[in-house]
Amino acid sequence: MSSNDFITLFFLVAAVLIFFQLRSVLGRRTGNEKPPRDLYTPRDAAPAEAADAGKVVTLPRRDATTEEEDRFAAIDAFAAPGTPLNESLRALNKADPAFTPKEFLNGARMAYEMIVMAYADGDRKTLKNLLSREVYDGFDAAIGEREARGEKVKSTFVGIDKAEITHAETKGSEAQITVRIASQLISATYDKADVLIEGDAENVAEVNDVWTFARDTRSRDPNWKLVATESEHE
Repeated sequence: MSSNDFITLFFLVAAVLIFFQLRSVLGRRTGNEKPPRDLYTPRDAAPAEAADAGKVVTLPRRDATTEEEDRFAAIDAFAAPGTPLNESLRALNKADPAFTPKEFLNGARMAYEMIVMAYADGDRKTLKNLLSREVYDGFDAAIGEREARGEKVKSTFVGIDKAEITHAETKGSEAQITVRIASQLISATYDKADVLIEGDAENVAEVNDVWTFARDTRSRDPNWKLVATESEHE
């Protein structure tokens, strides 16, 4: 065998040994291999778990009848079912679903105190926002006469003992509610010489009023305005 043949045989044997060595290494699993990739799945596709987590559970809707019954429950707790007052309040609620007797009375109490004190102070601006045009004209005239005589009123609002709805009705889009209010007030009127001419500056007086409030149920303005006043004398 020539030297050239010997060198060729040597490289052939070395190539075979290297091949088997690489095969034994490349074919071995270490446990750290990545799973095969699906070439047809977009890279930014979310895992199934994430998709499930994003699902929304839709609750059953409350029908209109159930919602109406809930609103009427507040009215039934206020006025006995079957009474004229209950029926009129239900009719008002149908015209204005946001109406509830409790919330209305809370507003009527606040309005009553504001109006009483604004009248005593001659605050026409506040009165104009709370009274109908006809009632405002009457209050404005009384204040004007008082001012012309140089009289002034000093009042302290003590509180409201009781406020109750006595009547309610809906005429077209206008709703009207009449409220009987029993309050306590300290009121004294002085002439221009600062002499007491009416009322009492120290003792609390019991005042009983019947006021009627109204609003247009089609209006976006939720405020009620005073449209009629009457005083009850014991």
